[in-house]
Amino acid sequence: MLEGLPPNNASHMLRLDCDEKRARAVADLIVETFEPTETAAAAFEVDDGPQWSVEVYFAAAPDEAQIRALIEAAADAETARAARFSTIAEQDWVENALAGLAPVRAGRVLVHGAHDRGRRRANDIGVEIEAALAFGTGHHGTTLGCLRALERTAKRRRPRRILDVGTGTGVLAIAVARLFHQRVACGDIDPVAVATASANARANGAGADVRPVVATGLRHAALQGQYDLIFANILAKPLRLLAPEIARAAAADAELVLSGLLARDVRGVLDAYRAQGFFLAERGDIDGWATLVLRRGGSSSLPLPSKAGEGWNGERRAQSIALRQARD
Repeated sequence: MLEGLPPNNASHMLRLDCDEKRARAVADLIVETFEPTETAAAAFEVDDGPQWSVEVYFAAAPDEAQIRALIEAAADAETARAARFSTIAEQDWVENALAGLAPVRAGRVLVHGAHDRGRRRANDIGVEIEAALAFGTGHHGTTLGCLRALERTAKRRRPRRILDVGTGTGVLAIAVARLFHQRVACGDIDPVAVATASANARANGAGADVRPVVATGLRHAALQGQYDLIFANILAKPLRLLAPEIARAAAADAELVLSGLLARDVRGVLDAYRAQGFFLAERGDIDGWATLVLRRGGSSSLPLPSKAGEGWNGERRAQSIALRQARD
């Protein structure tokens, strides 16, 4: 899953300063338009003020006219004219990315870089991930949402068969394997991501339990079976297309954790999984990205908030509705 970090061998970048609404709209449209292995975009606040910036990294020289046209479609012509393009030295982006990556915590799981090993507590499950050739450091709202869902699942149950679809750097699979002391089946469509995830698993002492494979969706012998817990942190369109495959792989009492969704994508994804017999049990929103926890049976009446907040929305309400639907 795209994590807002530069793609493989990033050589060009775009910088745009504007307000929050335009920054988010521009970054979202670029993410949806280009392949995540070739282009990455992030919108962020500057110095806790009203000013926001968009940074877009490209693996090759971009078509500036095309990019400005996209920005104009997402915002306006004045914003498009304000975009600044430049080239970057190959070694710069990793150094700069690492400098801004503070440790991320979700319960006992602490995702960190090598420079923050000393910040682990005695009982932490430390997952050391560096900005490298694949995406997934735990800092993006989608990955953090999945880690928080994992934390909540661990308080309720101990799943025995676990699947991670679109594993990226392997951060989720590694965290799950170390938390539950279980093997995690995982795959990714990108061979670079698979190689990176394998190396990360070994570096984190989870090499025996995390052995990712190159696969489109679940189409690999190593991913076949029935799973109690399934993570799919990808994008809205593949999540919808994979709904039948994921449903077939889900055990009767399975939980699905789906992420990589903008708020406007939620209804379409929920419709695809309702058709497979799943309902929305919990929803969390972080930085405009939604993470959904689905279970079988019933039909969710959970609200779909129009304004995303930090953390998990309607936690107690979600639990009570889910329990009531289960009894019904």
